[in-house]
This record gives sequence, C-alpha cells and structure tokens, in this order.
Amino acid sequence: MSIELNQDNFQNEVLDSKDTLLIDFWGPQCKPCMALMPAVDRIEKEYAGMLRVAKVSSVGNRMFCAKLRVLGLPIFLFYKCGVEVNRLTGEGITEKDLIEAIQKVIT
Repeated sequence: MSIELNQDNFQNEVLDSKDTLLIDFWGPQCKPCMALMPAVDRIEKEYAGMLRVAKVSSVGNRMFCAKLRVLGLPIFLFYKCGVEVNRLTGEGITEKDLIEAIQKVIT
C-alpha cells in the first residue's frame, strides 16, 4: 500500500529512510496523472520489496510541492537512502518511462 506523503511525514518516510522510493505527485484535475495511476499501482505490486511507492496529492499540499520544486504535474521523484536521484516530469510520461527510470535506480 502506498504511503500518503505530506510535509509532516516527509522527513521520516523519505529523508530518514534507507529505502528506494518512487514519489508520485498528482492532482485530481490532472488527466495525465489520473491516466498513469493504474500503472503506478501495477509498479507498486511488481516492485514490492525493491521499491516503495508514495503519493502526494497537490491539493492541500501546494507549499510542500513548491518546497520540493514540483511546479507542474505529473512529476515523479526517485529517492534512494534519503537522497533524490532522479525525476521525471511532463505530460508525455509513460509506464515504460517509469519502469526504465526504476531499473536505473534499483540497480
């Protein structure tokens, strides 16, 4: 089950973590975000044990998003041992793009 991230739990769940994380920033009005949601759910199941998935709803988390330089949606941040190692952004992101980025991060 994915983690619902916000400013209050980011330090503990991401920065202090030794895990590899995929963070999905999304919004209910973002059509590409909603289209990718089933792919993110599949990825979470397929990569269980290698990668944790966290989600941040842009609704109600605008200041937190701005702090992380998340200025547009969709955007995916990849963290490894508390450090951002990659980010994918833009309307053209595909499931294949996500999987390729994950493969680079977990190897």
